[in-house]
Amino acid sequence: MAESHGAEVKLLGLSRDYGEIAAVRELDLTVAPGEFVTLLGPSGSGKTTTLMMVAGFVQPSAGDVVLDGRSVVALAPHRRNLGVVFQSYALFPHMSVFDNVAFPLRMRRAAVPEIRRRVEDALALVQLGPLGARRIQQLSGGQQQRVALARALVFRPPVLLMDEPLGALDRKLRDQMQLEIKRIQRTLGLSVLYVTHDQEEALILSDRIAIMHEGRLHQVGTPAEVYDRPATTFVADFVGESNMLSGVVEKTTAERLTIRLRGSARLLEGREGAFAPGQVVRVMIRPEAVAVGVDAAGDGDNRIQAVVEDALYLGQAIRYVVRGDDLTLVARVPRKADDIALRAGTRVTASWPAGATAVILETAP
Repeated sequence: MAESHGAEVKLLGLSRDYGEIAAVRELDLTVAPGEFVTLLGPSGSGKTTTLMMVAGFVQPSAGDVVLDGRSVVALAPHRRNLGVVFQSYALFPHMSVFDNVAFPLRMRRAAVPEIRRRVEDALALVQLGPLGARRIQQLSGGQQQRVALARALVFRPPVLLMDEPLGALDRKLRDQMQLEIKRIQRTLGLSVLYVTHDQEEALILSDRIAIMHEGRLHQVGTPAEVYDRPATTFVADFVGESNMLSGVVEKTTAERLTIRLRGSARLLEGREGAFAPGQVVRVMIRPEAVAVGVDAAGDGDNRIQAVVEDALYLGQAIRYVVRGDDLTLVARVPRKADDIALRAGTRVTASWPAGATAVILETAP
């Protein structure tokens, strides 16, 4: 298949109301040409409604959808020239694989030789070249997903919209298809707007992640940004596992904050000018940042004396729950071949570096 180039997509003040229910609220988001952006959030967060407004299947209550500088909000779905892949695949069971993929080209009245060439290229791209004559019922779930992807790509759209496309697949097949989708997107240079509730999937696939909750965007950033520096307590709690602690800013410097947590001071990394003494904050510490040992653990700036309450063997790591200084922490410690989990009741030191924490204003939206 010939190389394609993605288009810029801008969502400007996009909103959708269903009576008194605001499904999407004044959403602003830009997908750069060739960028892979994922809408991530729990069920009911508005991510699928947003995708359907971009596709043209749902009319916005307010706002605009702009494709390469041109508003498309008044255009019917088939006139937007966007590739769409649904979770259900929406394939035609009475047609062959070839005819399913050829359908968009026939609707566009493409010439027969061009249809054959493009379909063959699209099937080769998704590694289904020999299966063009098969019926949909003869394919596995993963193969059906590839057919749906080939059909969405065969007319060379500049933008690909994908709504939970891997939701019906088992874990191993999902992992394989994630790599395939990323490979194809990079090969064609497509812009992709992708919807999922799977945090790991979003972190693996995305150039940037737009995290939604109750119809609003809470944060847009790279996978590292939303994981390491969440903008709100919702993002910190939703993306990955986290230790969330409440505290008050006690002291600030150009590089660090001192936060008082339940009567104990902890040294934490801060951002210059972002906080002031007396502000109520939430502190996030990822479990993998916490070191646990019977002696001085790690080189963390913050350390507490604690007792192991629980130890869970995870194969590559051990998950500890430790309690000390009136707080409880979860730690995920990488396991070496000869490591034995510390028993419940063992006295340990738990520590974490200042730079491995994130401080969030309690009043953040």
